[in-house]
Amino acid sequence: MVTSQPAASLRSRYVEQAASDLQDNRRRQQELAESIRVLKQEEALLLDILTLAERYGSDPGPAADAPVQAETATVPAPREPEAAAAPEEHRHRAKAPQALLGDLLAGLLEGHDEPRHAKELREELMDEHPDRSPTPQVVRNTLESLVAKGRIRRHKQRRSVLYSLV
Repeated sequence: MVTSQPAASLRSRYVEQAASDLQDNRRRQQELAESIRVLKQEEALLLDILTLAERYGSDPGPAADAPVQAETATVPAPREPEAAAAPEEHRHRAKAPQALLGDLLAGLLEGHDEPRHAKELREELMDEHPDRSPTPQVVRNTLESLVAKGRIRRHKQRRSVLYSLV
């Protein structure tokens, strides 16, 4: 009978712990239900603000100068729609992505049968793409990167280095 008493004690502790956990779980569910209710109220308020902003923000007529109605006095002033749309408009005005320098240089090498110097490729690149003006070092580094990737071949003639397509 010595072993049954510790087992009963262990069972009672498990029961107490389970009951406590269940109570905590129910309390947490109530807290979350209240949070959901508050979030739904905030959502409704934000939708009302957006509706007001769309209604009054796009037509700066006499209604824009009229005093605020008593029913909307507790609603915070909406942001100007133009200000909210500015980042979106800015994204559309951004430059289109440029082609990668490595792709441009490989394309230039395709047009030649003989190996070319980095200096010649840079000059040709700047002629064909006046918006691009990489330094000679950047062109050399890019060409060496293409060599490492196996896209182009390096040829050494005395102290000169020339590049051609694989």
